[in-house]
Amino acid sequence: MTEQLTVRNETSVPILDALSDRWSPRGFDANHAIADEDLRAIFEAGRWAPSASNTQPTTLVAGVRGTATFDKIYGTLMEFNLAWADRASVLIAVTVEHERDGKPLRWAEYDAGQVAAHLSIEAQSRGLHTHQLGGIHVDALAEALELPAGRAPITVIAVGQHDDSDAVSEEIRARDTSPRSRRELSDFAQIER
Repeated sequence: MTEQLTVRNETSVPILDALSDRWSPRGFDANHAIADEDLRAIFEAGRWAPSASNTQPTTLVAGVRGTATFDKIYGTLMEFNLAWADRASVLIAVTVEHERDGKPLRWAEYDAGQVAAHLSIEAQSRGLHTHQLGGIHVDALAEALELPAGRAPITVIAVGQHDDSDAVSEEIRARDTSPRSRRELSDFAQIER
């Protein structure tokens, strides 16, 4: 396994290393066991993410590889994610409450995105990587986790240590090393001064 020695993403201005180095590999080290301290810290980072009116509609359900919860989450992934996600150290189901006391929580999914972003950056700062998955069978995941009515999964986040060795399939390694790009800053943000 080789670690990145330079900034992975070319930014137009310097930003925090945990942001400029962040990326979403699919090649995970199947032998890496996440430390309890790291897992608690990434959850703590998510817990302190901004939340509209402090409603905190997000709940995380985590399964460490080798547990029944991991297997439940893994079993609800779409086929293209099944090819690699079993090597992650942890799979985290991100769930949201869309309504509380008969009132819609309009910003619930936005808040969940904040949670995901914060925990991803904390993971990155600890030498871990995250990969957010949209390819999930939402109803099957809700059923597998026995989520209460009114709570729905919106994504799964794989967390672990990157592996680019031959233990990872050639196809996954090729995807992980393909060039990354983003829209130009001038296309992304309109600034009037």
